[in-house]
Amino acid sequence: MSEKKVMLTQDGYNKLVEKLDYLKSVRRLEVADRLKAAIALGDLSENSEYDDAKNEQAFLEGEIQDLEEKINNSDIIHEVDSGNGEVVTIGSTVVIRDLEYQEDETYRIVGSMEADPDNAKISNESPVGAALIGKKVGSVVEVHAPVGVVKYEIIEIKS
Repeated sequence: MSEKKVMLTQDGYNKLVEKLDYLKSVRRLEVADRLKAAIALGDLSENSEYDDAKNEQAFLEGEIQDLEEKINNSDIIHEVDSGNGEVVTIGSTVVIRDLEYQEDETYRIVGSMEADPDNAKISNESPVGAALIGKKVGSVVEVHAPVGVVKYEIIEIKS
């Protein structure tokens, strides 16, 4: 069964690779040392340190496997792919204006793995991101939000 492609910017891809390297080279050794120390305590049948270390090891290996799958199934969005500022694509930075409140907001459209709304990075799968994809400067998009329909005008697209 084929995995879903993970859309990433180059920066997001680099961060995943960096995290994977850290988990494999540093955390794995730390957990192995913790496991060895727990084994040295003796009787494993009632050794909570050993149980905790084994659980941590299992969790770590699952996280490593998950990151490897995401990296192997990643589709890196390059700046040349982002429409050269003509249309909104993943990787675009977009300035939009809330038409009700006349306030401008700037977002970078990223893949769902990189979404970080607190740092103005929204997913292409989010309601706002999905509404913006493929649109041009001057377009008005409607976003269905819990508070109702919110209208935004695209003011600027940066690649």
